[in-house]
Amino acid sequence: MKLKESDLIYDWNRLGEGDLRPARGRVELDDETLRDGLQSPSVRSPSIEDKVRILHMIAELGIESADIGLPGAGPHVKHDVEVLAREIVEQKLKIAPNCAARTVAADILPIVDVVQRVGIPIEVACFIGSSPIRQYSEGWTLDRMLKLTHDAVELAVKEGLPVMYVTEDTTRAAPEDLRRLYTTAVEAGARRVCVADTVGHSTPNGARQVIRFIRGVVDATGEDVKVDWHGHKDRGLSVINALAAAEAGADRLHGTAVGIGERVGNCPIDILLVNMQLLGWIDRDLHRLEAYCRLVAETTGVPLPDNYPIVGRDAFRTGTGVHAAAIIKARARGEDWLADRVYSSIPASLIGRRQIIDVGPMCGESNVIYWLEERGIEPVPDLVHEIFHKAKEADRILEDEEILALCRSRGLHPGEPRPRALP
Repeated sequence: MKLKESDLIYDWNRLGEGDLRPARGRVELDDETLRDGLQSPSVRSPSIEDKVRILHMIAELGIESADIGLPGAGPHVKHDVEVLAREIVEQKLKIAPNCAARTVAADILPIVDVVQRVGIPIEVACFIGSSPIRQYSEGWTLDRMLKLTHDAVELAVKEGLPVMYVTEDTTRAAPEDLRRLYTTAVEAGARRVCVADTVGHSTPNGARQVIRFIRGVVDATGEDVKVDWHGHKDRGLSVINALAAAEAGADRLHGTAVGIGERVGNCPIDILLVNMQLLGWIDRDLHRLEAYCRLVAETTGVPLPDNYPIVGRDAFRTGTGVHAAAIIKARARGEDWLADRVYSSIPASLIGRRQIIDVGPMCGESNVIYWLEERGIEPVPDLVHEIFHKAKEADRILEDEEILALCRSRGLHPGEPRPRALP
């Protein structure tokens, strides 16, 4: 009898209250790489050509919307926003664009101008600080904030643009202030609001609580209003916070490629995508995910650590004898999925990768034999022993060329991989 994955993996994640499920059904994603992601003090702003390439990859991954810039920041940003918006139109990309704007006319009118020139609706993401600490630092009164909110939203709506109203630092703001701000925005015409964990303060419980509260506030207006979650990773909780927000009623989650952004960054949209896939929230082709992350890393100058989850060099790579032996035995059974899951919670095949077995100081002879057979080299005992002893004396994984040099010294060269007999 052929075994299924569920026969071999007991999933504690599904016990108790069960799997995480989005309260509102389908959850969308908003990619902030080209705006909030570029606010990192360590990034290099990509050329407009590279921004266009990034935009296309966002579309390829099925991400529903993208923040393409803050045109009020200056003519150069406005130019890039117009190029990106035009690319969406001309190439018929399935991306709904939005642009950030402070709650002032000077930020909203450049978006209006781009829309008129390109002919595509762009959602205006009007943002204003909301927490007591922010109000105190800025010297704002709530009455002034309410007026700025009303006037900005009303202006964008009168120009025919959809509006997402964003309160910065929502997760440290007072409930009644939020109630008045969001109600004012909705009454002025906003049909989407965004809860922002601007400084990464939230825990999963906090994310659930604030989303449920805001969901109640906007529902009380009687209007059909969507709720977004925008989180940062200062406490390392951004992914689980985003999932908790969806569980509590968020309609759309924000993130950036490889988590770039202010300070330590935003929620990594790549990790979020994979978790949503594993949870059964989405079903899409993620084979281009690694290419997307590497493109963003290369064009922004942000190093992609070897141990970065899912797309890092070491994500599906082992040089440990015990781990390698389990993978080798699983492959010997002729079940690709078995080898892909025996020492991995995420199947490498999900993103078009495969499990890799290396040779290093923690390896066993099985690592060496497998490495040789994978390259079509006969694993003769003397060669296996020589490579094994060299690995044990090393302080790192052996490079392929080091092993191949030992093979060549014996007149052995890579060829066709040897078929593996089933047990």
